[in-house]
Amino acid sequence: MDDLPVDSVLVRRLCDRDESAFALVLDRWSGGMHRLARSYVSTEESAAEVVQETWLAVIEGIDRFEGRSSLRTWIYRILTNTAKRRGAREHRMIPTDEVQDTGSGEPTVDPRRFQSANDPFPGHWWEAPAVWPAPESGVLGQEVRELLVAALAELPERQRVVIALRDAEGWSSEEVCELLDITAANQRVLLHRARAFVRGKLEKYYTQEATS
Repeated sequence: MDDLPVDSVLVRRLCDRDESAFALVLDRWSGGMHRLARSYVSTEESAAEVVQETWLAVIEGIDRFEGRSSLRTWIYRILTNTAKRRGAREHRMIPTDEVQDTGSGEPTVDPRRFQSANDPFPGHWWEAPAVWPAPESGVLGQEVRELLVAALAELPERQRVVIALRDAEGWSSEEVCELLDITAANQRVLLHRARAFVRGKLEKYYTQEATS
């Protein structure tokens, strides 16, 4: 649980230039901000610079915070705008029409892998998927982390951001919709497609591990 003071108290302390309040939000949110910034830019160093620029903007602009959203959402909005600008300079941005998914279309798992209504066991796997082994060493864990980073890098920008916020940072769907200014349905589609893609990469990896 986040034990930060309520926004009204926290904003007042930040406006009063309370260094302990600033240290508190810096400690609580910088890690997640860095991970989200990394979804837009090409290097860890660049993501760190985005976070630094964001905090400077927060210090300079906190007096203009109007409370129309939560403080965290306001700060993350500054972060995403900063990261997008840097990402554009790095030529990593994707055209808007490629990331504005509007339909759910694709199932998470290919339906051909399940038995149909006319088969002996409708809805059951034709062939059970390979068991995903638990990591046996730090090396395997690192391999999986590298696989996840590579898989996320392949996703369209908005899918990458949604899955990072929902699955890595624990944001609610409502918070993600507010931050990205998207509908609940759009958020569900983006998350579904991102999870399906990453799940497919993991399944392929663990299948290879099981047969090697």
